[in-house]
Order: sequence, then C-alpha cells, then structure tokens
Amino acid sequence: MRIDIITVLPELLKSPFEASILKRAIESGLVEVHFHNLRDYTTDNYKSVDDTQFGGGAGMVMTIEPIDKCISALKAERNYDDIIYMTPDGETLRQGIANQLSLKENIIILCGHYKGVDQRVRDHFITREISIGDYVLSGGELGAAVLCDAMIRLIPGVLGNETSALTDSFQDNLLAPPIYTKPREYKGMKVPELLFSGNLPAIEKWREEQAYLRTKERRPDLLEE
Repeated sequence: MRIDIITVLPELLKSPFEASILKRAIESGLVEVHFHNLRDYTTDNYKSVDDTQFGGGAGMVMTIEPIDKCISALKAERNYDDIIYMTPDGETLRQGIANQLSLKENIIILCGHYKGVDQRVRDHFITREISIGDYVLSGGELGAAVLCDAMIRLIPGVLGNETSALTDSFQDNLLAPPIYTKPREYKGMKVPELLFSGNLPAIEKWREEQAYLRTKERRPDLLEE
C-alpha cells in the first residue's frame, strides 16, 4: 500500500510514523507513506494556501489551485483507488471502513484546515470524506494519522500475528471480551478459572458471550446494526 498525505503541516504528521508498528510496517516495505507540503504547490511569494470566502463570513478557506496541482502531479505518476478528505462532516470512521481501505493499493489523504476547502475540491477531486468523530480539530493531520494507523495495522504481516486484528473490538460489531495475563492472582483479584481449563471450545464460547454482554452494556447500538 502507498499513502500520499497532502498537508500544510507535514512536521505535525511525521512523528506517529517514526515509532512502533507504523515504523516497522514502513521499514519492512509493507507500506509507503509520503508527505506533500501543499505550500510547495503555490505560486505567490507568501506561499498562501487560503483566502477569504466569497459572500463574507468568518474564517479562511483553502484555495483550489494548489490542491489541484498537488493531486494532479500525484495522479500523473500512478492511479489512485481513493482520494480521501479528512473533514468533520464526512462519514464517521468505523472498523468496516478501515477494513475496506486496508485492501487498497494507492490512497491520497487531504488534510483540511481553517474553515475547510473550496467546495469545488470536494465536488471534483475527492472520492471519499471521512471524520474521526463529531468534534472539530485544528486540522486534518491528527485524523489522517488515526486513519492510517487503523488501515496499516490490518495489512498482512504488520502485526505479526495475523489473527490479532480479527479479534479486535468492532470486528463483527462486537466489543472485545475481557483479557487477562500473569499473575494468576493479584491482591485477591483472580483470573476466571475457565481460562486455565485447556478446554478451547468452552473458552471461545465464554469469550463470545462476554463480548456480547459487554457490547450490550456499553454499545447496544452496535447490536442493532
């Protein structure tokens, strides 16, 4: 997978990709992540990427020209499966979306700023709009990092244990069941005896039941889907 991220703050984005799982995925060649500074595609001396909005109103708007130039330059080199715009009014990121996108080969992610982008960008260049929640951030960079993490960890070979991601919360619309590790007892707090029985079918059934009960208690909306 190749991910091209268009941003006005590449320095804000780079650190999550320089550690842990994302770093290993990049170093192993399972994914490529490239950052493109939108200001490099401007023509004025001030490298401006925003302007006032027509019709008046508070806040600046990202202009269409540098975005068009950057996307066009990238598309001239390869075909892209999706061009994603990170925006609070996009579809809310869910596990199913991450699953879908992890199967793509080439993706562009555009990080919004200010009041957003000229609507013509959304109408003519963007193929998908994604939000990470019902709140507003200073820009789309942190949302892009969240989206990339959610996608990249699903690529075969990234986590090492191929079944790990399949048992995460939200797979099959269920939250993950309780999990335990050593010590077996700590200050009187014990691990359920069933987990030491060696009866794998019974343990799996217990985990399924616990996942359902936890989902029913904490996120009943998932069961309705």
